[in-house]
Amino acid sequence: MFSPAVIFDAPGRLEMRKTALKAVEPGDVVVEIHYSGISTGTEKLLWTGQMPSFPGMGYPLVPGYESVGRIIDAGADHRARVGEWVFVPGANCYQNARGLFGGASRRVVVPSARAMPVGEKLAEQGILYALAATALHAICHGEPPQLVIGHGILGRLLARLTVAAGVPAPVVWETSVARKGGASGYKVVHPDDDDRHDYRHIYDVSGDASSLNTFIGRLAKGGELVLAGFYSEAVSFAFPPAFQREARIRIAAEWQPEDLQSVHALIETGALDLSGLISDIEPASAAARAYPKAFENPDCLKMVLDWRDCE
Repeated sequence: MFSPAVIFDAPGRLEMRKTALKAVEPGDVVVEIHYSGISTGTEKLLWTGQMPSFPGMGYPLVPGYESVGRIIDAGADHRARVGEWVFVPGANCYQNARGLFGGASRRVVVPSARAMPVGEKLAEQGILYALAATALHAICHGEPPQLVIGHGILGRLLARLTVAAGVPAPVVWETSVARKGGASGYKVVHPDDDDRHDYRHIYDVSGDASSLNTFIGRLAKGGELVLAGFYSEAVSFAFPPAFQREARIRIAAEWQPEDLQSVHALIETGALDLSGLISDIEPASAAARAYPKAFENPDCLKMVLDWRDCE
């Protein structure tokens, strides 16, 4: 079996081409992808060549870990699943490319357990499950944020989840005028317009390692700074201010399957609203245009590739 896929041949080099998929085993399902998201965190680091080394890293590779589509075939153990609409957090099914992420393809072969049934009515919004689970994972291992740094898509999901939990809404910092809009139930302010220095729980999703001292300076004594973004540079901070505040620093890692299930319940009940978070949709055939736009245009909050006409 072959499938059109986005392939990064090297940093800054992208091509859409057909690649061979592995054979379907009894425990697998074949998913025809309808939509996949572009991550401006990890995938941007892959694009720029700044991604730290991980097991399975290397080029050529298929990016993407935010995909939704329909199961069109399955191995002998899962024939009953054919027809289901599912979320797929990436795939490692390519014979001629690495699949550390692997979701940006018209068809993928994955173990059945990696294809999670979701509501088809969500359509392209279903790709947001991974980011919502990332935000929930960060909150579930501590207290909800009082301050969120960055009003990108992850910052918005953190704020929405906090509001959905019924606790006081966080303040969100944003310096980009283009990203100040879109708040619902919480305030977005420029850092210079906020003189508060007693936040007990600050969540940084900016990925800006150079500003940690500023963030620590806004903590209350005994407060916690959660690093919920991804940092390609070394993370460091001045010790005396952190010492004086008895600051705690926590790193939020990637989501786990139980986070995905919890997010699913929140979405299904309407407690978490995913509307208004996707700003751009491009046909998958225009991937060479879509990826740079997603990474470089601040007006692009979330870019989605539409695979439905790609064969």
